[in-house]
Amino acid sequence: MRNSRVVLVSVLAVAGLALSGCSASNGADAGSDAGTDGGYNVYALLPQGNDQPYGTNYLKAMNAAAADMGVNLTITNAEYDSAKQANECSVAIASKPDGIILWPAAVDTIRPCLEAAKAAGIPVNASNSDVLPEDKSLVGTYTGPSNDGVGRAAAKLIGDVLGDKGGNIIIVQGLSGNSTAIDREAGFRDELAASYPNVTVIGQQPGDWAKDVALTVTSEMLTSLGEENIDAIYAVDDTMAAGAIEAMENRGIDPTTIPVVGTGNTELGQPNVLSGKQYGTLFQSPVWDGENAVKYIVEAIDGKTLEPNYFMPVPEITKENAADYPAEW
Repeated sequence: MRNSRVVLVSVLAVAGLALSGCSASNGADAGSDAGTDGGYNVYALLPQGNDQPYGTNYLKAMNAAAADMGVNLTITNAEYDSAKQANECSVAIASKPDGIILWPAAVDTIRPCLEAAKAAGIPVNASNSDVLPEDKSLVGTYTGPSNDGVGRAAAKLIGDVLGDKGGNIIIVQGLSGNSTAIDREAGFRDELAASYPNVTVIGQQPGDWAKDVALTVTSEMLTSLGEENIDAIYAVDDTMAAGAIEAMENRGIDPTTIPVVGTGNTELGQPNVLSGKQYGTLFQSPVWDGENAVKYIVEAIDGKTLEPNYFMPVPEITKENAADYPAEW
């Protein structure tokens, strides 16, 4: 799901970034030796940045926290390209930073990066999207939403709105292979099986985190499965929920008759919830996400004992309480 005062990076890091097609965000000074102001040097290996609303606000919070804590950040954006992020990881490790914040582009390809950092003695924390369970020993901690928990909370919203009668639902999935999308859907399905056995998933297609793709795949499922057979829609984020709503409206369907649940409480999703077009969502804060990524990498560098996970609060949002949670992205 999806959104900068960067200072003083080493010559090696800058050269590596140029070779890999990456750049520190928002006009960073380049060419000076790292650490000249005495702060920790940290690489943030991200799959998105100012090209997406979530990343934009995540970066603002991350850079504000770094400034407060005296951390020198070098930020990359792999654009969800795992090969690009692997190259960025190699550049980061070669520059010998004090720590690395890693938001995986693709969770199943990141282990070599983690192993190389461990061999180099560089602490790594995962942010926003966790690593695989078998790779947890290679990171200090994870900060961000419990994506399994987000999926479970979405299942509760779906189950509550359908009530005892249950019904058939479709899922507009995230980007194939992305850990956030995988974990949200897994938690969603597990919670349905445990608590709402009268709710049945009859179709699913990837919406790729994009409104236009979600519009297309929702329309296809409404046609192939029959709109009369679909009682609710789970879209893994609010951007895709908006696409699903538009797909229904294009077909003359009142979206309040097929409740949609998303995630984010975004500037796109919150108005839909307030208007009743979208039944519910989960509030996710890029501000919390960016701030805590910096806070806990500093604690890792300082050698403090960390919990395996620090999960952000993700409250359930419906029309009744949406006005109490201003959108952050």
